[in-house]
Amino acid sequence: MTTDSGEAQSRIEELRERIRELDEKYYREAEPEVSDREYDRLKEELVGLEEDLLGEVPEDSPSQQVGDDRQEGFDSYRHREPMLSLDNTYNQEDLYAFDQRLRKRFEAESLTYTVDPKIDGLAISLTYEKGRLVRAVTRGNGTEGDVVTANAMTIESLPRELKTDHPPEVIELRGEVYLTNDEFLRINEEREKNGEALYANPRNLAAGTIKLLDSRLVAKRKLAVVVYGVGYCEPHFLESQSQLQDHLLEWGLPVVERYWKVEGIEEVWKSIEELDQMRVEFSYPTDGAVVKLNQRSLQREAGRTAKAPRWSIAYKFETEKAETTLRKIGLQVGRTGAVTPVAHLDPVELAGTTVARATLHNEDEIRRKDIREGDRVLVEKAGEIIPQVISVDLENRPEDSQPFEFPKICPACGTELKRLPEEAVWRCPNAAGCGPQVRRRIEHFGSRACMDIENLGKAVVDQLVSRDLVHNIADLYRLKVEDLIELEKFAQKSSENLVNAIDRSRETEVWRLLHGLGIPNVGAGMAKDLIRRFHSIDALMTADEETLEAVDGVGSILTASIRTFFAEPKNQHLVDELRDLGLRFAEEIEEEDAGEKPLEGKTFVLTGTLPTFTRDEATAWIEARGGRVTSSVSKKTDYVLAGEEAGSKLAKAEKLGVAVIDEEGLKALG
Repeated sequence: MTTDSGEAQSRIEELRERIRELDEKYYREAEPEVSDREYDRLKEELVGLEEDLLGEVPEDSPSQQVGDDRQEGFDSYRHREPMLSLDNTYNQEDLYAFDQRLRKRFEAESLTYTVDPKIDGLAISLTYEKGRLVRAVTRGNGTEGDVVTANAMTIESLPRELKTDHPPEVIELRGEVYLTNDEFLRINEEREKNGEALYANPRNLAAGTIKLLDSRLVAKRKLAVVVYGVGYCEPHFLESQSQLQDHLLEWGLPVVERYWKVEGIEEVWKSIEELDQMRVEFSYPTDGAVVKLNQRSLQREAGRTAKAPRWSIAYKFETEKAETTLRKIGLQVGRTGAVTPVAHLDPVELAGTTVARATLHNEDEIRRKDIREGDRVLVEKAGEIIPQVISVDLENRPEDSQPFEFPKICPACGTELKRLPEEAVWRCPNAAGCGPQVRRRIEHFGSRACMDIENLGKAVVDQLVSRDLVHNIADLYRLKVEDLIELEKFAQKSSENLVNAIDRSRETEVWRLLHGLGIPNVGAGMAKDLIRRFHSIDALMTADEETLEAVDGVGSILTASIRTFFAEPKNQHLVDELRDLGLRFAEEIEEEDAGEKPLEGKTFVLTGTLPTFTRDEATAWIEARGGRVTSSVSKKTDYVLAGEEAGSKLAKAEKLGVAVIDEEGLKALG
């Protein structure tokens, strides 16, 4: 491999890990870190590198995957039809190219489209059987999602029964759950009065609310919903999007505030421009327009990729931007030791708030954009996202301007920073003695996404660390009531409650403990996948590189993160402490008949969408019978299990002469 191709491969791995990390924050934690435009830019860069270096975009690349919003505590349900994402564009040229592709495919001079607002909420699937609402399911991973029926039933605008004497036998409708702007303001005003932290934006709050385990709390937040599509219908009588819109209104379902049916791409563009002007008057947050082929027969013929339909596209509106002066570049230290540069700006009004700070991401981004102190910069804030510097006014740069030199000393503890060759960030290695790391690591460990320790918030952690009561996460399990009672705002009862909450967390799911350890690049979703595969933290600790990279979604960077973390003596000591303190380290697994291993020694690769199995279910089925599932096809692969929309892995299997089977063929083997 040449130096250039080696650098490209390294960048591919870096981008894959970053996109997976951003997917985790957006879909599972409802806390996006970057704007949609920045996220799409990363995906475009990844696709370009994959095409140049590999000759194709692998179907298991995160650039081709639907995000996954599934969480613990909910039943799963398989969608009758996949619930896909949409391809995005930010410019008119891409939109016209989309139309040109479809006209060429159908040999048509013009096509009929529908245009409606793209609501910034959480996608939902609503199933009505004989006119009665029986099920509400989130998108999940596109194949199966979380059942949130009880929470959806609290939405006042969602009818329990369709207003018709002749409902379809079964119809799976698609919509978006959201909070109105007024309701979002009401909730935040109430929290401000109570001295509580404010929610960042309506989308994040809506996504978090529909996933609450207590429906009474959901009801208090007054979620709303709009319905705009259909996934499955029996009998199949809907011929077009416009016909569906008529039926939605007839059935009493909530729909978008404005809707267009137009002929040709020029009329589509006029509709988008009109929508951009009027959307400020809508009751809900809108970040774009959704364009769809009107005829459902043409939709079926156009088909889909693994990620998105080919007959629809989302046009994203420009985010709000403002120009200001960057006065200073500061540094902040995160829980994993990552040192992030932050721009200190002259205050400027942007997206309804005063912005004085913006993220600069990392040293490479500063160099790529050539950002310097004293520059006039363009700042973007996409509503809920941390503001970011997107460009520099080079023509008005001060004459004495100097390139920014990234400091090599930790601003918090003075330790020399380190940067791994495959990473974009500098890190402080002083995990035990760097104050911000210690505090944020403990906050992370106790958070809802990890050990879910009630009342262990930032203010409490600050006191515990500053009073030398806690130096690491293991110390939490040594706290006594008498230690806490002296803390500000603590009394006997509140001290007992926190000690009991910490004690209860010893028995929580193993993936939560793994996530709570704070291994770089291991989010909640990846922690679940790793424990599902290895069943215990001890087995994960001893896994070799090849075994780790066989896990779907694990690349060289993540493998290095895991192995480096567990190789550190101080981390080994911490893990031993947690084990001695009685935390749960292994999931219970049912005993299998040792003689029933018909797939022993066989290696499988999965591709496409299977009729009844999800990818995880198929993997578990194979492994339970002694087989092994890997992520890439080679001459050592015994079988490729192929479903609908099978991609490049199928072609590679045929080229190498590897046996290809379907789901029925798999079951026949086992």
